Amino acid sequence: MPADLLEFEEPVGVLLKEIEALSMLPRTPERERSIETLRSRADEIRTEIFANLTAWQRVLVARHPNRPNTLDYVERLFTGWDELHGDRRFADDHAIVCGTAEYRGRPVAIVGHQKGRDTKQKIFRNFGYARPEGYRKALRVMQMAQKFGRPILVFIDTPAAYPGVESEERGVAEAIAFNLREMMMLEVPIIVTVCGEGGSGGALGIAIGDRVLMQEFSVYSVIPPEGCAAILWRDSNRKVEAAEALRITAPDLMALGLIDGIVPEPSGGAHNDYDTASALVDQAISASLDEVSALSVPERLDARYEKFRRMGEEGLGFMDLDKPEPPQAP
Repeated sequence: MPADLLEFEEPVGVLLKEIEALSMLPRTPERERSIETLRSRADEIRTEIFANLTAWQRVLVARHPNRPNTLDYVERLFTGWDELHGDRRFADDHAIVCGTAEYRGRPVAIVGHQKGRDTKQKIFRNFGYARPEGYRKALRVMQMAQKFGRPILVFIDTPAAYPGVESEERGVAEAIAFNLREMMMLEVPIIVTVCGEGGSGGALGIAIGDRVLMQEFSVYSVIPPEGCAAILWRDSNRKVEAAEALRITAPDLMALGLIDGIVPEPSGGAHNDYDTASALVDQAISASLDEVSALSVPERLDARYEKFRRMGEEGLGFMDLDKPEPPQAP
């Protein structure tokens, strides 16, 4: 099976091997027809497989090493990209990229996680695990966007915030918490797109927005399935069961009202067709940005507040904190 195929794509891998073998033989009209037939069949099987993915399989797709990242979308959707570095306190965190650009002729600020693709890049980007300086850099750029009236577009793809000793020493929890508060009060439109893994506070630290979108095969969770299984059952091998229980897929989160829209992906996932995936993300961001930009600043801030205030109310028995508790029976 080709190295970039996931374990559940084995039926597709068998057909791709046949195509590869036929392609190495002398070309004839009959052989070309056979190759085309096999390609069509492979596309059909891939579409069928991806239409019925389990929660754990979606986790594997979200983690695919070839999945497009923030800079891939910047390259295809934006012009005039100018990356900004450093938090002006400690260092420049390469796990989060920030900068300014133009989107459909409109000046915007861009913030997003960057995992890296090959070994050298992954080490440079710390595998997408951001440190405190990454969140402080992101906030610095977002506050700059506020000053100049630029909408903020965010791309989320991280396993979590970096849990190392140096990260804790420099206050990663405080940096994330401060971002949550400050982003809630920014007056410019904020559109968030979960394009891979949305891991815990590492994702949420830059994910407060007027619209939170998720690509079809991305995931968004409070903890990775492996960690959840290790805590609940003392057995990380129960990750498949944990993935189902966590309800981390885009359809689950849409049903719970935790996200605002699902962005379709091309057949076989975004990693199979960057251009189509980017076009679909473009449509979703453009529509959301137009909708949010039409609101006045007070309307936008009120709607943003209410959006996050309502989370957890439906079906979970959370009491309304604005109402007094009912008196207890003696």
